[in-house]
Amino acid sequence: MTWRAAPGPAGTPADLMAARRGRRLLHEELPRVRAAALAWRNGLGALLLGLIGFGLLKGRTDVGALASPYAPLVGVLLLCALLCGTAGGILLLRAAHGRPAASAVPAPVPGALPVGPVAAGHAEALRAARALTRGVVATLGCAALLTAAVALTWYGPAKEGPRVAVTTPAGTFCGEPRSTSGGRLRLRTESGEVTVDLSSAVTLRAVDSCTPPPGRS
Repeated sequence: MTWRAAPGPAGTPADLMAARRGRRLLHEELPRVRAAALAWRNGLGALLLGLIGFGLLKGRTDVGALASPYAPLVGVLLLCALLCGTAGGILLLRAAHGRPAASAVPAPVPGALPVGPVAAGHAEALRAARALTRGVVATLGCAALLTAAVALTWYGPAKEGPRVAVTTPAGTFCGEPRSTSGGRLRLRTESGEVTVDLSSAVTLRAVDSCTPPPGRS
């Protein structure tokens, strides 16, 4: 059985205008996506530059002062921020300027309709829009990871400093030494700061921790 296509009804002026409008939108689609990608790239680049370059995100200069495992965690967050920022930048550049490659002209396939420039531009616009969306998400993720890393350097617990145990007739005091003045030692203990008169000290020794081992008081 042979099927034959019959002509449809004649187009109206409204159909012609709709077709022209759709074709114009397709022609303008890729430049519109490219322009949006450029705007997003410039805006997000200015945001990251402002956060980093002007010191709005600035943590401790020595993350080694953080207690374990917070110092390695800061390094992991910074590495993830670097990867996200790199991926976001590449995707935004891909959306704004296309792939860094020459346009490939496919060989004609027997029986297949040729792909015109309008269809090819529409397909590239869809790819650019996907790259733009992913690039924005990756760049914002970079900013969030960077903020988390800096916040952790500020609010993460610091390493415990040296501890000193001083035994006097009034009892034993253990804590972190803060300062000495006039033969008196100021200690920061779990119950607050205390001042110990070293002239009445029976023993003075450095300890690893003020918490007694299990089984001892």
